[in-house]
Amino acid sequence: MHILMIAPEPFFEPRGTPFSQFHRIRALTTLGHTVDLVTYPFGRDVSLEGLRIFRCARPPFVRRVGIGPSWAKVPLDLALTWTTLRRAWRTRYDAVHSHEEGGVIGALVARWLGVPHLYDMHSSLPQQVTNFNYSRGGWLARLLAWGERLMIRRSTVVIVICPDLELTVREIDRHVPVVLIENAPGSGHPPEAGSGARVRQSLGLGAAAPVVVYTGTFEHYQGLDLLFDAFGLVAASRPDARLVVVGGEPKQVEAARRGIAARRLEASVTFTGQQPADDVPAYLDAATVLASPRSIGTNTPLKIYQYLRSGRPIVATRLPTHTQVLSDEVAFLAEANPKAFADAILRALSNPEEAEAVGERAKALANTKYTEEAFMAKTARAVELLARRGPVPAAEGAS
Repeated sequence: MHILMIAPEPFFEPRGTPFSQFHRIRALTTLGHTVDLVTYPFGRDVSLEGLRIFRCARPPFVRRVGIGPSWAKVPLDLALTWTTLRRAWRTRYDAVHSHEEGGVIGALVARWLGVPHLYDMHSSLPQQVTNFNYSRGGWLARLLAWGERLMIRRSTVVIVICPDLELTVREIDRHVPVVLIENAPGSGHPPEAGSGARVRQSLGLGAAAPVVVYTGTFEHYQGLDLLFDAFGLVAASRPDARLVVVGGEPKQVEAARRGIAARRLEASVTFTGQQPADDVPAYLDAATVLASPRSIGTNTPLKIYQYLRSGRPIVATRLPTHTQVLSDEVAFLAEANPKAFADAILRALSNPEEAEAVGERAKALANTKYTEEAFMAKTARAVELLARRGPVPAAEGAS
């Protein structure tokens, strides 16, 4: 199939949805399909056989776009729509494949072309308003909920990245085919044994020091305040423990440093800033414990799959965002409050044999359920359904 793909993100940038889009394209082209990707004017080009990238124009005064809802996306999505229409007018496509809010464009263009539409659902759009702590979110959440209903009801197939999103789809349309494809390949490579020694040396950490590592963005929903408060309790009990925080934009890191200073934890916490994706596995190998304190939302964090493959014990909040993948067999799960999270970290640090067993079971889970083979098979199934069903029939209104 020759596929027109719409991605309203900077492509490529090393963050969640672009990682997922890259690996979706990689799977499609490996299966023999070709992809014309229409995306934002930001990000770096990637080279994949069978992929062509078409970037929309950059609106005046828009120089970047952050994660989550923003006013910058309004002119960018208008420009993206125009570029999509131009591609659709000039080239014959067999299907349209859209991501996030690009599904609105994709559903309408697919209907115009008379071809099937695949909606790649990375999150529930109205839920993003809460996840990103957007203060004027009432009207926006209602608008995004309307758009989400339209995208799902006018899709031939919907891909979801976690079970909770499948429930969301079923509440809107019980009949549309849904394929669950976890973002395991997009989470990054597992660590090379021994690579963490160089990280510890570069950060001035002793070989035997207990090290808690967090990797990821610094967005509101990630629960970093919960982690920092919990680590204050950990440090009071284990003064030798260290927290290494990998990620964050410069302004976010500076704000986090101020928070750590207010907690008087400067000597125990190290911020590395954003690191190249290829370097992150070494930080996982340097860890005694890996932390995922996410406290808002229901999507499974991309990092969880890489954490699982590392074989290190994971401490995570006992919320659907984690329990869709993790259980007490493969992680130290804790209630989403500082004391419970601190107790789980201390348990993992104080019981090395138990922690090692939990980490080994986590690695076994990743190597059996969240494999490259499973990812490719599920992608092939989604395309098979897309080709078999043909164009989606005209749907009722999205009200």
